[in-house]
Amino acid sequence: QVQLVESGGGLVQPGGSLRLSCAASGDNIARYTMAWYRQAPGKQRERVAWITNGGSTNYADSMEGRFTISRDIAVNMVYLQMNRLKPEDTAIYYCNRYGTAYWGQGTQVTVAS
Repeated sequence: QVQLVESGGGLVQPGGSLRLSCAASGDNIARYTMAWYRQAPGKQRERVAWITNGGSTNYADSMEGRFTISRDIAVNMVYLQMNRLKPEDTAIYYCNRYGTAYWGQGTQVTVAS
């Protein structure tokens, strides 16, 4: 059974950084595209970044240059490094095995002074 567990969220000031982690179990992340999504209050869930099974990375337009997705296959982890955070980045961030119903429980990121 696939399980995804996110961590690393918290409260950060505008301009600050956070690193989110997604621990995957039950399957090898190297076989799949893995993605980070986020959902802000009152808004639809949106895709933030994804990394293919080949290791190629992609980003939503508003995140490119500020966010970096990466993975460590040896420990089956996916990461999202977020820099120059803005208040509009406030949301619950979710890890997903792309195209599937496998989601983590989410981790709250709040950007406020």
